[in-house]
Amino acid sequence: MSESSPKPPSSAGSPEKHPVGAESTPHISQQPWTLSNWYQHIYWPYFTFLVIVPLFGIWQAFETPLVRNTLRFSVVYYLITGLCITAGYHRLWAHRSYSASYPLKCFLALFGTGSLTGSIIFWARDHRAHHRFTDTANDPYNVRGGFFYAHILWLILKQPRRHNPVDISDLRADPLVKYQHRYYFPIAFFMTWGFPTLVAGLGWNDWYGGFIYGGIIRTFLVQQATFCVNSMAHYFGDQTYDDIRSARDHILTSILALGEGYHNFHHQFPTDYRNGIEVYHLDITKWLIALCSHLRLAGDLKRFRYSEIQKCRLQQATKRLDEQRRDFDWGPRLEDLPLMSWTEYEEKVQDGKSKLLVIDGVVHDVAGFVGEHPGGEKLILAQVGKDGSAVFNGGVYNHSNAARNYLATLRLAVLVGGGEVEAWR
Repeated sequence: MSESSPKPPSSAGSPEKHPVGAESTPHISQQPWTLSNWYQHIYWPYFTFLVIVPLFGIWQAFETPLVRNTLRFSVVYYLITGLCITAGYHRLWAHRSYSASYPLKCFLALFGTGSLTGSIIFWARDHRAHHRFTDTANDPYNVRGGFFYAHILWLILKQPRRHNPVDISDLRADPLVKYQHRYYFPIAFFMTWGFPTLVAGLGWNDWYGGFIYGGIIRTFLVQQATFCVNSMAHYFGDQTYDDIRSARDHILTSILALGEGYHNFHHQFPTDYRNGIEVYHLDITKWLIALCSHLRLAGDLKRFRYSEIQKCRLQQATKRLDEQRRDFDWGPRLEDLPLMSWTEYEEKVQDGKSKLLVIDGVVHDVAGFVGEHPGGEKLILAQVGKDGSAVFNGGVYNHSNAARNYLATLRLAVLVGGGEVEAWR
C-alpha cells in the first residue's frame, strides 16, 4: 500500500520547531535517551493511535468472540479502506495518475479516512516529499535511517524540522479535499470506529465485536500494510529499472499492500496509474482503477510509453552485466600491452622455446595451452611463428566464443602494423 503518514490537520502534525532563543539547544531527537527524558522523545498523539490503541484492541480480542459475520465484514472493510488509500490518496491525489468522477472521489475520500492515516493534504504532502527527496535527510521516511525507522519510528518519535517543500496547491484548491482536511477528525473517528460498530451492531447485534475487529484490528492491519511500503519496499526485492534509489519490487509487499509492492517501477514512473505493468503482476489497485474506467467513473489513465519503460529495463540489465563482467578475467587490455614488431616476433620464436602465435594483430603466448588444444598439438604448433588469423577465423575452424575468450587471457603484445588493432594506436 502506498506510503503514508497519519497526519492530523493541525500544527501538531508538523515536526517541532525550536523555541525562540533556544537555537543552541539540540533537538530532542539529537539528544541521548535517558530515564529523565525518554518520554520527550515520543510523539504521543501518534504513539497513542499507532501503538496504544492497537495494543488495547489486541488485548480485547482475546476476550471478545469473533463472530463469522464480523470477520467477513472486517475483511471487506479492510479491502475497501485499503484500496481507497492506494487508488485514492496515492494514485489519484498524490500522483494524479488518473481522473475520477465526483461520486468516486467522494467514496475514496470518505472511506480513505477509515484507515486513520491522515487527511489527503497531509498524506500527499509527505508522499510527494518522499519522492522528491528519496533516501536523503529530507525524506520523511528515509529508509537510510533503518527498517523500523522507515516503517513506524519516524511517526512515533519526534523529528527535527526538515526543509522539504513540495507543491500541494492543486490539493488546497480542491473543495472536496479541503472539506475532508477541515473535518478530518470527526469523519475519521466515525469511519474508523463508529461505522464498523454500527454495521456489526445493527446488522447482527455484535456491537463490541464490530468495534474491536472491524474498527481497531482492521485499522491496525491497514496501517501496517501501508507502512510496509515505506520499509519493505525499500529493503527487499528487485531493482529492475534503477538502483540509484532504494525502491524495490517484491511480490510479497504487493500482496500485503494491494499492488503497491512494485515500488522500483513506481519510483521511476510515478504518474503511471499502474505499479505492476505485466498481466501477471498482482496489482489489485490497477485492476480497480481500470474497472472504474470501464464503468465511466474514472478516465485519463496515464501510462508511460512502453519504449521508455524498456529503456530503463535495458539500462539496468546492461549495468548488471557490466558489473558481472568485472568479476571475470578477460585478459589484459589491448591498450595496456607493449608493441612488438614482426621481426621481434620472429626472433622470439626462433629459439624453439617460445610458443608465440599472432591472431588478429595480437601476439599470444600459447606455451601453456599447446597440450590442451582440442585439435591436437600439431595443429597449433604449425601456426607458431606465423599469422594464424585466417586459420583461426574459419580457414580450418571458426573458433567459438569460449575459445576467443580464453585466447584473450594469453595476450602478450600488440603487433606493429597488425591490422584490426591499429585503429586505436
